[in-house]
Amino acid sequence: MTAAALTRRSLLQGAGALVVAFSLEAGWAAEAGLPGALKTEASLDAWIRLDAAGRATVFTGKAELGQGIRTALLQIAAEQLDLDPAAVDLVTADTARTPNEGFTAGSHSMQDSGTAILHAAAYARRLLLERAAAQFGVAVEQLSTDKGRVTSADGRSAGYGELVAGLSLHVPVVPGTGLKDPAAYRQMGRSLPRVDIPGKVAGGAAYVQDLRFDGMLHARVVRPPSYGAQMQDFDTAAIEARPGVVKLLRDGDFLAVVATREWQAVTAQQALQAAAHWTETAALPEPATFPALLRHLAAQDYVILDRSQSGVPATKRLTAQYSRPYLSHGSIGPSCAVALFLDGALTVWTHGQGVYPLRASLAELTGLAPDKIRCIHVEGSGCYGHNGADDAAGDATLIAMALAGRPIRVQLMRDQEQLWEPFGPAMTAEAEAGLDEAGRITDWRYEVWSNTHERRPGGAGLLLAGQLGTRKFPPRALTPIPQPEGGGDRNAIPLYALQSARVVHHFVTEMPLRVSAQRSLGAYLNIFAIESFLDELALAAGADPVAFRLRHLEEVRAREVVQRAADKFGWTDWRKAAGHGRGFAFARYKNLGAYCAVALDLTVDRSSGLIRLGRVVAAVDSGQAVNPDGIRNQIEGAIVQSASWTLFEAVGFDRHRVTSRDWSRYPILRFDAAPRSVEVEILDRPGQPFLGTGEAGQGPAAAAIGNAVADALGVRLRDLPLSPERVRAAIGI
Repeated sequence: MTAAALTRRSLLQGAGALVVAFSLEAGWAAEAGLPGALKTEASLDAWIRLDAAGRATVFTGKAELGQGIRTALLQIAAEQLDLDPAAVDLVTADTARTPNEGFTAGSHSMQDSGTAILHAAAYARRLLLERAAAQFGVAVEQLSTDKGRVTSADGRSAGYGELVAGLSLHVPVVPGTGLKDPAAYRQMGRSLPRVDIPGKVAGGAAYVQDLRFDGMLHARVVRPPSYGAQMQDFDTAAIEARPGVVKLLRDGDFLAVVATREWQAVTAQQALQAAAHWTETAALPEPATFPALLRHLAAQDYVILDRSQSGVPATKRLTAQYSRPYLSHGSIGPSCAVALFLDGALTVWTHGQGVYPLRASLAELTGLAPDKIRCIHVEGSGCYGHNGADDAAGDATLIAMALAGRPIRVQLMRDQEQLWEPFGPAMTAEAEAGLDEAGRITDWRYEVWSNTHERRPGGAGLLLAGQLGTRKFPPRALTPIPQPEGGGDRNAIPLYALQSARVVHHFVTEMPLRVSAQRSLGAYLNIFAIESFLDELALAAGADPVAFRLRHLEEVRAREVVQRAADKFGWTDWRKAAGHGRGFAFARYKNLGAYCAVALDLTVDRSSGLIRLGRVVAAVDSGQAVNPDGIRNQIEGAIVQSASWTLFEAVGFDRHRVTSRDWSRYPILRFDAAPRSVEVEILDRPGQPFLGTGEAGQGPAAAAIGNAVADALGVRLRDLPLSPERVRAAIGI
């Protein structure tokens, strides 16, 4: 059912024939030893249901963000159930229907939800086999399944719809039971066309921005021009009298207008924006002081690695500093939400990445009980990380509560998205290491300074609607994301074999700009810094960069990924030319996710400072590959996004305001700056656990670009982005 065909009634009833509501308390207690998201929801019917026609409905608490998990999860369920994918329906994050899997973040969808569905579907198939075995009076081993039917050796058969009648699936999943041999896979491991693509490429209704309900009203909010700005009283009578304006709401510094048509709401919002007067202060730091200022802000220090072993004395020592600016999510479609308050209950359609945490935040914001709030995920046109999606949901909620019975659609404007979204934090890092006479690293010291990377809604105080109103909700206390995943220190611990190493995370608690999660969190800067420094060490040791990495890598799968990328690129055959450079980088995302290596070449125009990307080759090991084309999509996307961050992007601000309010002041990569080609080699590991892939490529791609620029220029650039101005300054032009 497409968004265009949905009505208020059908969405409230649920898109499928059966609305499933459950709570964790009603199920089995979480067991630490269970795989994936079965740890928090072990009941089989929380993940898999079968109807009388033999169709399966699969439930996931994860959200489709464009990463293709709807397709991959369908493939997993279809494989283990021996169903055609067309006979499987998938329900994504919905607080009334799906398990609570927290946020869709950190490349956890396959590791958590994919693993849970793998075991749940296999166990459901086993229960069907046992049911058929009892009916036929034969051993389970004498039965086979195919396309929703169980068949015995003597030719008798029964459909899943017949067998499930009277069979309770409200039982705990027994992990490992009934799992198919990877050698027999027919659905997993093949590139099934993604189910979310047709509507998007054909201009159909694909996103929350496309939702239109009967009787829906359009709302626009007015944001303050800067952090801490306070609204002064002003006359709103003329705006309230405009054609189509239904209501104007003001609560402290929260201001919104509601109209019957969208353009009426837009023009009324523009008039409000022009009429409102604000008192502003110079609350932001001097831009020229970044990134050095980060080192002097209040911080909590954490030693996340301290390995001291005596070794061969160093004959050379190197030190280097690296930095990244604040980064915008740069969502192509500004954030949007639709809310309906009806009969004392609230329903919110949102592209926020955590429907259960958002529900808890909206409960605090409104005073409603959580069971009176339903949050339904709908894809957003522009996503990944904590952008303005949750803020739009909070805005829509407050407005819907004031206009009960009418769906309220809130669409942020471009400048509101750019100025008020939580940015990816600015960071700085310092690396120091010694080399012995044999060219091996003798000791390693690394420090990173970063704000938090996790300010997703965990209470109303982290929503703008909870910050701008007269009632101020307290924000959640700042705490770092613990290792091994980490936040600002994600991937700060190298995977390389280092006899002596010390890594310190300076968790900066002062936050000059609003920040939160952005794709790959701190891994982007940490991998850029570590892999750039590896190249600097290799140069000092007189070693080839790839050979130098292999010299310090012990993990077999890591070595294979590095070697595959180098071989496919033709690393040893590459020939140097003026203005051309090649670069290489490697990391295992979070040191527990997918392995990824990137090799590339580029050219640098010394007169203009422009960098042009050429051929890019990546190798990735994601464990069991469910949808190879989906993995390629993720790595290709990561490389392109990382190239945009690395070459172009930086949030601009002055002492009063964020200034990068549109694409002219926040440039992103355009088509003419994209790599000439991108090739992705997949090292499939049938039967091995799924490893998170979505964010594995950002860091290696950035470092490979930085290393190639250094190779082309003979000069190292350590501060991102690698803009033409910085290139020219580095070479003295």
